[in-house]
Amino acid sequence: MAIQALADGRVLAERIGGLPARVVALHGWGRTGTDFTEILAGLDALAIHLPGFGPTAAPDTVWGTEDYARVVADAIEPIGPVVLVGHSFGGRIAVRLAASRPELVSALVLTGAPLVRMTPTAKPSLSYRIVKALHRLGVVPDAVLESRRKKLGSADYNAAQGILRDILVKTVNENYDADLARISTPAWLVWGEHDTAAPTAAGKIASERIRGARWTVVPNEAHLLTPTLGVAVRAAVEEALG
Repeated sequence: MAIQALADGRVLAERIGGLPARVVALHGWGRTGTDFTEILAGLDALAIHLPGFGPTAAPDTVWGTEDYARVVADAIEPIGPVVLVGHSFGGRIAVRLAASRPELVSALVLTGAPLVRMTPTAKPSLSYRIVKALHRLGVVPDAVLESRRKKLGSADYNAAQGILRDILVKTVNENYDADLARISTPAWLVWGEHDTAAPTAAGKIASERIRGARWTVVPNEAHLLTPTLGVAVRAAVEEALG
């Protein structure tokens, strides 16, 4: 296994097996391409380190998943079409790419990707909005506002720093309905039964919005790519490869 530069060095990836790669994997938020090392062992594959994670530098501006999809498209254009695998945040990017550049994607395998919102986005509390307004006026210091944000924020939000925090805020509020409806490539959706980060019920709805998608639930598994969930994802990849 070796690190390979893609898209004129804008993206780095773990090379698994030989070239050309037939499978390209996109990891979740706060993770790296090494999540797929065991899952893709024995295949000719690339596990991309998305910009801002692992050894790949963060973007200079606040990206959405469409921006991420464009740089991944640049990375795989010389070798496509490929089986595109996406976990969680990487699944969001994979959906954008499959919808916008279908000629680069021979098949799509998704797991634990938050693609359908089951409940409306909660409005920030009045007290937080007051603190934020006072911060803008210079009455409340940065430390107080940051403390309030951490109390309200998710683990991913609190762990993110700098521009990555702004990217996280932007991407969690995106909508993928139109992209799901546009996907024409064969698709496999593999979900852990107890996934709460990307609720299994929402994953099922996403599978119904992709024409002809196969839906699999792995008992007793949750969101992260454990060995058991990884086996099911690998089975879907092998089926996609034919």
